[in-house]
Amino acid sequence: MFVGGSFTPIDVQNFVKDYQKIVASVDVSSYQLIIDCTKMDLLTQDMVPSLENFYRMYKESGFEKVIFTIKENAILKMQLSRLARNTGLTNTEVVNV
Repeated sequence: MFVGGSFTPIDVQNFVKDYQKIVASVDVSSYQLIIDCTKMDLLTQDMVPSLENFYRMYKESGFEKVIFTIKENAILKMQLSRLARNTGLTNTEVVNV
């Protein structure tokens, strides 16, 4: 999965619909979800609630592991890691590529 730039509320709705449709057709417990965040902007306060909901959705899906790939960016790594902690997504890793 690729995430880049920032997103609008309509982007969020479309993503959730697409994600739920795809995940429902797969036994995700034997797969890793790799999210390419290499073109993602730093998080703004208005993005946090939507991202927290995404993290909860990833957690509830039951993937073996959730991996976020980023370019060397200590601030974004800290932001994504904090979201994981705050939402209880414990099977996650933020990886520099």
